[in-house]
Amino acid sequence: MTRRLFDFKCPDGHITEHFIDSEEKETKCTECDSKAKRIISPVTSVLDAVSGDFPGATMKWARDHSKAARKH
Repeated sequence: MTRRLFDFKCPDGHITEHFIDSEEKETKCTECDSKAKRIISPVTSVLDAVSGDFPGATMKWARDHSKAARKH
């Protein structure tokens, strides 16, 4: 069995993370001991200017690359 980190939500609205087997669909809420059901976690992303992961950095790289190519 594969263990992964999942988010769970109980009837009282507490959202908690648990590192459990991927087959598990319910667990005990660590805040109120109610039964918590697995939920789909929101996707998080980080924009990294250094690697060009957003349009501004990509366009700057393209402009700089174009300028350098014209010089040669």
